[in-house]
Amino acid sequence: MNKGWNYFFSSIMAPSRAPYSTKKAPIPLRRRKVPKPKKDEKINYFVDWKVIKVYGGNGGDGCISTLSLFRNEFAGPDGGNGGYGGHVIFRAEDKLSSLNHVKNEIKGFNGVQGGTQCRDGKNADHLIIEVPVGTILRNAKREVLVELDKKGSAFIAARGGEGGRGNAFFRSSTNQTPICAEVGGKGEGFRFEIELKTSAHVGLIGFPNAGKSTLLRAITRAAPKVASYPFTTLNPHVGIVNYDDYEKISIADVPGIIEGSHQNKGLGISFLRHIERCLCFLYLIDISEPEPLRTLEILKNELEQYHPGLSNRPHKVVANKIDLEGSENNFRILADQIGDEKLLRISAKQGNNLLNLLKEIRVMYDDHLASRYTEGKSRE
Repeated sequence: MNKGWNYFFSSIMAPSRAPYSTKKAPIPLRRRKVPKPKKDEKINYFVDWKVIKVYGGNGGDGCISTLSLFRNEFAGPDGGNGGYGGHVIFRAEDKLSSLNHVKNEIKGFNGVQGGTQCRDGKNADHLIIEVPVGTILRNAKREVLVELDKKGSAFIAARGGEGGRGNAFFRSSTNQTPICAEVGGKGEGFRFEIELKTSAHVGLIGFPNAGKSTLLRAITRAAPKVASYPFTTLNPHVGIVNYDDYEKISIADVPGIIEGSHQNKGLGISFLRHIERCLCFLYLIDISEPEPLRTLEILKNELEQYHPGLSNRPHKVVANKIDLEGSENNFRILADQIGDEKLLRISAKQGNNLLNLLKEIRVMYDDHLASRYTEGKSRE
């Protein structure tokens, strides 16, 4: 009898345990409902890669001026220096999830021209472009310049030009009234490729219509589109699972992979850049379909084609749609082929065995933290 989520959350209490313990995983907290989007809400398309041109602000020109006083019409030069042009700075913020707001051409603010009476022009403010955490900037040769992987991390993409010097600067013993000044320096200009790699702890990998989006909706507050046709998910979605010890684990759902994705079939494997940063994987298999082992082998092969060694990361094989006809027989066959310890049966639509899945996710996560802690100690 399916007693629902309320029964589990009210009847099971998580025991206290030491950090990084993998004996008993904490119980995930119950999800909260989120309001539906308004009908007139503006649609923001997801962008995770684009080419941009960035120019720093120009420096202000120096001023040519001669001081005029009572009974001394030519009292000497008093032209001030121009202000410095502003830099263009990219700064990572966790409140953003797309690059759709970044313009194709970005120009910094210009410095103010120098004034009379030796007054220097105002330096321009820096132009700060906020980008999501996980943004990578490459130069024209596609070399990685910086990866903004933490909130607040910044990169000066283009520096502003230097302000020109006014004629007061050029006054000397041999030239008391110079009538020359410098033009403000031009700001730097570069072409960049900016790429977003979504940061998540767990990545959902599977064929189209394997139930990845349904599973993400069932265990997190994320709301990806769910439909009966393939390639429903066209961009990555990230949801958060909260545990009762205040630990948070992020789970990423990427578009479905098919055989030959590395040859740009289907949606290609460009979205696998988001999976590349995940700590561990969940291979989601539609267990109602024949030859589930073949499906698993194709998924691992596509990961290897994208990045050698990627499929060797910690993972769990999840047999979804166990409630459908023929699933039990296919599950037994797959369990005999890969072993029961690597396989977990669920039904994302019906909510069957999702609590155990969340516990297994926490075990993988804690094991990874424990291994990193051990490696750090060994290096010391």
